[in-house]
Amino acid sequence: MNVQAKVDAEFPADRELVLERIFDAPPEKVYRAWTEPKLLKQWFVPRPWTISGVSLDVRPGGSSLVVMRDPEGKDYPNPGVFLEVVENERLVMTDAFTEAWQPSEKPFMTAIVTFDDLGDGRTRYTARARHWTVEDREAHEKMGFHEGWGQCADQLAELLKTI
Repeated sequence: MNVQAKVDAEFPADRELVLERIFDAPPEKVYRAWTEPKLLKQWFVPRPWTISGVSLDVRPGGSSLVVMRDPEGKDYPNPGVFLEVVENERLVMTDAFTEAWQPSEKPFMTAIVTFDDLGDGRTRYTARARHWTVEDREAHEKMGFHEGWGQCADQLAELLKTI
């Protein structure tokens, strides 16, 4: 068993939320949609919300800032740091840190996104949200994790047809 499989197997299920989809696009396109700001802005928040700003330094230790805007025009900045970047295969990011490894006020989750090549131009897309506490996981689920991330995955599938 490789190290990552061991880590995944040992993580407590009661602190994790998972979304999985099969996309009719190769991993390279799905990865691009996650790492190119102009593409991320088109799908990363459930409509009618929008993304008003994106800054991505896609490398381990690189910062990210995604600013979500609600329908009333209020912005919600989401700073974070990339922990692991494996081009076309895996992204790991967290809100536990902001730019330059500065601790955030309240860490909420670490996201692990994988892009498994199924061949024939298809990708198994898995998004995992790992939380520090069961309470944080429950709060995220009540906020609509499955509905919101599911809608975003649908929007991503539509975008993938155009790139």
